[in-house]
Amino acid sequence: MDKTNNEVIMMTLTLRAINRVENEDIFLMIQEMGEGENGFVNSLLSDDLEMFYQKLHRNIEISQGINLGEGFVPQTLYWFFVDEQPVGYGKLRHHLNERLLEHGGHIGYAIRPSERKKGYGKLALKELVAKAVEKDINKILLTVNEENTPSRKVIEASNGELARIKDGVCNYWITINM
Repeated sequence: MDKTNNEVIMMTLTLRAINRVENEDIFLMIQEMGEGENGFVNSLLSDDLEMFYQKLHRNIEISQGINLGEGFVPQTLYWFFVDEQPVGYGKLRHHLNERLLEHGGHIGYAIRPSERKKGYGKLALKELVAKAVEKDINKILLTVNEENTPSRKVIEASNGELARIKDGVCNYWITINM
């Protein structure tokens, strides 16, 4: 069936916390994302599946607060899926320290390059905000590089309020009234 300009295409993005073992589709997505960009660090980038699984295991420990290094806080990683295909992933930090108040915030996310400009960023942020609320985080900080206009638009469309710009980094707060 052909789509007309008047049809609304509904898409559902689902989140799933990472597991110790994931399928190759996720590994390939991580490879496509490369080292990261615009302030998002792709800490899962790996040379091979074995290294990838080691990083998954370590990130599960981090989500549980196990063996955290100096200056690190617990964070949970979530995969984003559309039609059962991985399109990106996000990080939700359970609380902030002084460093994360400057750069990092509660939420970081990235969409794989081949899936950008499809509205997944807005859907992903909405779902990550819901996960933050589940963890009793009602005032959510997002930081973004000042020149990253697409991400800034996503945050602003999600009720993010610009609090400041310092050294090329924008701090946005999303406040959830309960």
